[in-house]
This record gives sequence, C-alpha cells and structure tokens, in this order.
Amino acid sequence: MGDVSIRPAEQADLAALAGILGDQGFFEDRFTRQAKGLGVLFTAWCSARPVGAVYLWLEDAEEPPIRGHLPGVPLLTHLEVAPEARNRGIGAALVHAAEDYLAGHGHALGALAVRTDNTRAARLYRRLGYRDWGHGTVVCYAEHVSPDGRTVSEAERCHVLVKGLPDDRPAPLAGRTCGER
Repeated sequence: MGDVSIRPAEQADLAALAGILGDQGFFEDRFTRQAKGLGVLFTAWCSARPVGAVYLWLEDAEEPPIRGHLPGVPLLTHLEVAPEARNRGIGAALVHAAEDYLAGHGHALGALAVRTDNTRAARLYRRLGYRDWGHGTVVCYAEHVSPDGRTVSEAERCHVLVKGLPDDRPAPLAGRTCGER
C-alpha cells in the first residue's frame, strides 16, 4: 500500500486534508498562520492520501494560565489521525516530527493541552514522555464550524503536559507501511 511519510503541509493540500479530516475552516486558518511563520502544520500521508495532522503553534498561548506559566513555549495542537489509520504509530510520528522541528530550532521545551476526558490521547502523550505541568487544569477553547456555517467556540477543561527537548527515541515510522497494524 505504500510507506507513511510526514511533511509540512502545502496550500495545495487543503482540499485533501479537509476532505479526509474535515473542518476546512480549521485548515484554512492554520495555512494562513503557517504562511505568516506563526506555526507549522505537519501532515502524515499514505501515498497521495492524508491520514493525519498536527499543528505546531509557535505563537504565545491563547490561554492566560498557559501563557503565564509557559511564556514562549510552543504548543502541539489538534493532533488527528483518520480512523482507518489509527494504531499504526502515525500519531506518535506526527508528534515526533513537531518535536524534531522544535529541537532543531533551539526550543528546550514543548507543551500541549489534552481534554480531561480524552484518556486515550493522554495515554499516548504520557507514553511519548509528556508530564503534567504542575499548575492544575486549564479551560481551553476549541472552535468548530456548526452545520449552519457558524464558528462555535466550546470550552474544554484540559490537562497541560510538557516535555523537555530534545530526547532520544527511535524513529516511530521506520519500516511502517500504510496497511500495517
């Protein structure tokens, strides 16, 4: 079926990303931010089909508690893997790509927020070396487009996790193919 590859997204990827992962407005916003140097949208591909993405937020955090305790620390946001591609190491590989970018650009720390009810994602992040930041939970806001086209902001209670960079780890996609489990 082909090897999995990870790379920063390109504007020409917008239709494919939105078609597979949904939320075209989200991807349009991230492409705009990426073009301004405010972040990097990493994408995972099986042949010509996108199967996952994570956005590396290089701006100050929007949430005041995160901004106050972690000034200037980049955030990994909106990790998503298409349902048919899950449990193949693609999410971990996307996180590692973002971490490699950060380490290569002189960052000593990365962070992320995960909903308190998203235990599966939290387990992945902890397995990848992320630890609680020690300042309690934070209210984050997720935006999505409603069926009528309005952008809706929804409050979410989140754990904030941090990780020192760089770390030593094997390449998670070495030898993986799109069809392998």
